[in-house]
Amino acid sequence: MLKNYIKIAWRNLYKNKAFSLIHILGLTMGITVCLMIFLYISNEFSFDNFHSKGKNIYRVMRGFDATKARVPYLSGPYAPALLNDYPQEVKQAVRVSPRNDLVSFGEKAFNEKKVFATDAGFFTLFSFPFIKGNAATALKEPGSIVLTETTAKRYFGNVDDAMGKVVRMDKSLQLKVTAVVKDVPSNSHLDFDMVMPISNYVHDNGFDIWINNSMYVYVLLDEHISQAQLESRFPQFMDKYMGKDMARMGSKFDLKLTPLKDIYFEQSSAFDTVKHGDRTVVFIFISIAILIMLIACINFMNLSTIRAVERSKEVGMRKVMGALRNHLIIQFIGESLLLALISCALSVGLLLMLMPWYNQLLGYTLTVAWNQPPIYLFLAGVILVVGFLAGSYPAFFLSAFSPIQALKGKLRLGRGGTFFRQSLVVTQFSISVLLIISTIVIMNQMSFVKNKSLGYDKAQTVIVSIDNNDIYNHRRAFKDQLQNSGNVASVSLMSGEPGGFFDVQGFEAEGQHEVFKSRSEFADFEFVKTLGLKVIAGRDFSPQFATDTTEAVLVNRTAAKLLGFTPEQALGKWIKNTVRDDKKRHIIGVIEDFNFLSLKENMDALVISPSEDKRVAVIKLKPGHIKSSLADIKNIYNEVAPIYPFEYKFLDQQFDVTYRTDIRQQTMLGIFSGLAIFIACLGLFGLASFTAAKRTKEIGVRKVLGSSVQNILLLLSKDLLKPVLLATVIAMPLGYYCMNRWLQNFAYRTPLHWWIFALAAVATFLIALTTISLKSVKAALANPVNSLRSE
Repeated sequence: MLKNYIKIAWRNLYKNKAFSLIHILGLTMGITVCLMIFLYISNEFSFDNFHSKGKNIYRVMRGFDATKARVPYLSGPYAPALLNDYPQEVKQAVRVSPRNDLVSFGEKAFNEKKVFATDAGFFTLFSFPFIKGNAATALKEPGSIVLTETTAKRYFGNVDDAMGKVVRMDKSLQLKVTAVVKDVPSNSHLDFDMVMPISNYVHDNGFDIWINNSMYVYVLLDEHISQAQLESRFPQFMDKYMGKDMARMGSKFDLKLTPLKDIYFEQSSAFDTVKHGDRTVVFIFISIAILIMLIACINFMNLSTIRAVERSKEVGMRKVMGALRNHLIIQFIGESLLLALISCALSVGLLLMLMPWYNQLLGYTLTVAWNQPPIYLFLAGVILVVGFLAGSYPAFFLSAFSPIQALKGKLRLGRGGTFFRQSLVVTQFSISVLLIISTIVIMNQMSFVKNKSLGYDKAQTVIVSIDNNDIYNHRRAFKDQLQNSGNVASVSLMSGEPGGFFDVQGFEAEGQHEVFKSRSEFADFEFVKTLGLKVIAGRDFSPQFATDTTEAVLVNRTAAKLLGFTPEQALGKWIKNTVRDDKKRHIIGVIEDFNFLSLKENMDALVISPSEDKRVAVIKLKPGHIKSSLADIKNIYNEVAPIYPFEYKFLDQQFDVTYRTDIRQQTMLGIFSGLAIFIACLGLFGLASFTAAKRTKEIGVRKVLGSSVQNILLLLSKDLLKPVLLATVIAMPLGYYCMNRWLQNFAYRTPLHWWIFALAAVATFLIALTTISLKSVKAALANPVNSLRSE
């Protein structure tokens, strides 16, 4: 019997090639999208799951005056103190200091951006797989270094040749390769190319000062100790080691623990350079997968139901021959399962073809575990869900036919069938219109953010990092030579360019009883000029005033307002940085607010001080001749730091860096929305085909009686376009609600203009009309003689 069912199912698919193609194409595309989103979601929720000790590993986070915002950076003494004070609770404490270093071997030299300086227990705490070497001893000696597989091949050609070789770090420190690990998995929040012992830096200035912050601290808790138990003891710990500093600054620091499994979904910031994800985005894409799969299933149900009349005589004959209703249900659900199985097989092949493009879109390589159960369980689930749910209504509907009516050919779908079919079309296009609205709003918001006036001049401005000893020690000479170049308008050395790093620090201020918290920028006298900022009260830093270096600051309009002053009133007021234990400085000028942070954040207070903390050189070029200007900068850089590779970026490229994730989400949503519309149109095309076929004789009679092609086209189109229009009306308020919620993520956002919804409605209507017209025009142009000949 099973063999007979399969044979009948195959014959039905082969006999109705057009409908079978629409069935399979719609399901294949829907399943492929779901597979792509499934792999993405699986990767997101699998972060750091591969560490064997993961459930007891925590990252120590520092808070400031009991605020919700926390940063992961601590100073060198924290880890040893935690081990010393809590030997029963803390079994292991590892410091991880992210670094940028020049690494050379022979003639090869690279400015490595992903270097970790860590304690020797790094590889025993974390389970990164080793290819060569031993996890317990790899970082035991100060003169050792561990490379990833790709890094080893880049320097030495292959992994075996890397072992025992000596590389030079920043021209001075010699390190021997003691181990090679596999490349860091894409689902690790820590990402590195090299790991070296932090013991090489413990004697550096500031390393053992508690108030300094430059590294992460991870702890392994005893399995019998809870997170809350240890956190309850942290206030005493902070009072013991930072009591004097906190009293001096008038601020209170506290510590919290973040479980390893929660780090990835913590809120990201410029103060945390590890990988972070957005749980909201993950759930958005889960919703998109469900909606697209729903559209594909609706296509299946709709097309199967309208074919019911064509198969009614088959059902009637089989019932007369003794077939039970259960047998018929099994037969039709079996056909659904066969279609789903074929579609799944095609989806896997399509996925394999699209994976390189998909990895490029995501920005990282997804690991597809074909030897693991989850992906096969997902595929089996899709086959069963599509087969049973999408095939259940047609199966029960077909099996309920009266054999007498079926054999007489009097069977009709009736108003109930028509209403159900139109309801499915309304659901399909409501989803499609919602996705179109979402795509337009996101594109509009990204365009708004990109083109918004940020309050500074970012055109033709180059950023060069001051991230090595040569360039840092000769930064003044570097700046002077640049300013003497004919292609450079101005140069400023600063702690962070717009979109970069701006630390929150505490200040005592005139007229303030509590510590004033503000973002800080440490820059030279050319800061305002180079960024093209506007001074709205007072004056800029000037070499004509000898005291500006040690006694002056600039603040932005927001800082003056939060201090309780107008820009003019703020002039002359004193302010003191409590974190740096600075002397009192006086406000000599107030600048207009400019967006130095992401546009997802509200404008914040900013204090600009000419103190020594220079991390980047921002170079304003004269108009034209960008290529020759860059060549001049490179030549000057090579004179000052000859061994370090010259690397630069343009200030206007910061948009792509800051909003990289949002841009990728916009692209993915646009693609998935387009696919959703295409799948919905496949179903609509099938309905139009069915309608045209069933009304062939009616069309012939109307044409003989004088109806025009336009009238017949209108006749065939209006019934199919009604549910599309209703879907648009339903989707608009839903789209407004969803996208209004999404826009709340941005402090600066574009309004939800009426034209967005009008554009979505018109686009949907035109797409649906085009789809229907492909079949309707052909029917309207057909020769009536052919359709009436059988009469």
